Amino acid sequence: MPRDAHEVVVIGHRNPDTDSICSAIAYAELKNRTSSLVCEARRAGKMNQETQFVLQKFGVEPPRMCTDVNPKIRDVDYREMDGVDGSISLRRAWEIMRDRDVDTLPVVSPDIDLLGVITVKDIATANMDVFDTGVLAKTHTTYKNILETLGGEMVVGSADGVCTAGDVHIGTATPEMLESAVQKGDIVILTNRYESQLCAIEREASLIIVCNDSKVGKTISRIAAETGVDMMTVPFDTYAVGKLISQCAPISYYMTTQNIIKFTRVTPVADVTRVMAKNRHRYFPILDENGKYCGMVSRRNIINLSKRRIILVDHNEATQAVEGFDQAEILEIIDHHRIGSLETSGPVYFRNQPVGCTATIVTQMYDEQGVEIRPQIAGLMLAAILSDTLMFRSPTCTPLDESTARRLATIAGVDVEEFAAEMFEAGEKLDGKTPEEVFLQDFKVFMCGDVRFGVAQGSYMTHKNLQAAQELLLPYLEEARRKQNVEDLYMMLTEVPRKESVVICTGRHAPEMLRAAFDREPEAGGGWVLPGVISRKKQFIPAMMDAYQEL
Repeated sequence: MPRDAHEVVVIGHRNPDTDSICSAIAYAELKNRTSSLVCEARRAGKMNQETQFVLQKFGVEPPRMCTDVNPKIRDVDYREMDGVDGSISLRRAWEIMRDRDVDTLPVVSPDIDLLGVITVKDIATANMDVFDTGVLAKTHTTYKNILETLGGEMVVGSADGVCTAGDVHIGTATPEMLESAVQKGDIVILTNRYESQLCAIEREASLIIVCNDSKVGKTISRIAAETGVDMMTVPFDTYAVGKLISQCAPISYYMTTQNIIKFTRVTPVADVTRVMAKNRHRYFPILDENGKYCGMVSRRNIINLSKRRIILVDHNEATQAVEGFDQAEILEIIDHHRIGSLETSGPVYFRNQPVGCTATIVTQMYDEQGVEIRPQIAGLMLAAILSDTLMFRSPTCTPLDESTARRLATIAGVDVEEFAAEMFEAGEKLDGKTPEEVFLQDFKVFMCGDVRFGVAQGSYMTHKNLQAAQELLLPYLEEARRKQNVEDLYMMLTEVPRKESVVICTGRHAPEMLRAAFDREPEAGGGWVLPGVISRKKQFIPAMMDAYQEL
């Protein structure tokens, strides 16, 4: 049965920006319209205000969060077997195990809550306990279980009866011996001997089981009914009935209810493998998101695991990719950044072009496939281009980016300049936002040799808003550095109209690297003013990489 987990996840980088989100949505739609794949756009982090504005503007639902693509139980073709009722007999449970070729059955309530599990070992243990003659009473075995297991019919009494007291006796002895052995409420297994049947009735047995399909006389039936003794006939002889009678007991008495080893659909496969290695069971129950039983998983299911399939957009750096990407099957990478550190286990479709935005590439791919771009999708890709190129001001912007954006604006039915002003204004608002929220709006981690450093960026249309962001973020930077586990941390505050950035930083090497990369000194307020530097990808990162390589 196909599951959601078998969909291909189209996803951008952690701490996603507008391009990362919008290109994922647009490319997922293109793949769904031109291939047999079932693709879903996802996001690897919280959306920033700018992206939220864009999605609301064009009436598009935000992609679902996906911070980890490590294989989980939901990615496994686990067995969706039905649970069983705790009242069924041991014999019936064994038959179900035999027919399903399993050694464990989940016991569930009418509301599909997991109550316990019964294993072949539990059934074997119960069958070996042949000396417990009071087992039917202790387990409150139903007559229905006895009739089903022994293939019997009620002669006196109701099939809805329940064994509540007494021991089991096989009455092959004389009536005299039977009289001394049977107590009130006992269960007696007899043949067709009239005297023995009458003796059991006189001793007030609760149930008489007559073997070999023997007929019960009318007189015996009448006396039994008057005395309150139930009777049934079964086709087996006394030996077979003696062997089978204990198997009539309900599994609820023998099932495991404490410390059940179970998993959820989101349990990582790595954790499941470790648990399975320490336990000899073949099958383990699974619970869904609501805590309800939904299936069983075995070692064989884990061995035959199909990796999650993903398509990466707007990044190709291992440090920026969603958690667990190395345990997934990467089908494609669509990006416009430098070739990074990400490795794949096999060849993939990798499209990387020196343009200002991934959405520009995705638009090209729509054209190449001859697919008409819907106005909503056109609006999203327009927003991505305007955001990444800072409305064509970034040095990363190419003539193709600008011509693509203006064409998309026509399809979306918006004015480029007016829409860009609205979008940037929505993105730079600081009202009610924490330093962490502002910092993580567009944050990426990079590696140079053994040095791991992070660079965040925020774009502002006014100097006043930039200064407000600087004052908010400066006291937070060291905390952010520790949280992000980087040696050095930089925050680019880009003032779009001035075409310059103010960089604030923290870390052992950070000031030294900025001096080496840009030959500048910090201003009185603690920021490094970098005239003309507005692109993290094309201006800031290459210069910093050179500086770190010298280090």
